[in-house]
Amino acid sequence: MKGNNTRKTGGTGEAIALAHLERNGYAIIDRNYTCVIGEIDIVAMNESDIVFIEVKSRRSSAFGTPAEAVTVKKQKKISRTALCYLKEKNLLGRPARFDVVAVTMERDEPTVEIFQNAFDFIE
Repeated sequence: MKGNNTRKTGGTGEAIALAHLERNGYAIIDRNYTCVIGEIDIVAMNESDIVFIEVKSRRSSAFGTPAEAVTVKKQKKISRTALCYLKEKNLLGRPARFDVVAVTMERDEPTVEIFQNAFDFIE
């Protein structure tokens, strides 16, 4: 059952993140983009930047914050997937960045943090 609970937390966290991003001026252009390399939770525009967004949700920070779960290994996978996206959509050369949205659902009201430019493209 743990996997199902984790999926539910992730889905709830992603819905909370989407609403928060839109309130903060992000225009959502794609969700759950997948290629052979991996998946990107959300692709958005923020001002003139294409933003690849990783959403991490946790019910508590007992085992670390959600943002800490975006390891270097995960960053590499997201970077490679973003490159697939840019090639597929013919957007190479456009300004792009990686943001992480951390959702902690410890109390009645979730805490949401956007980490802009959380990491750089990694080969």
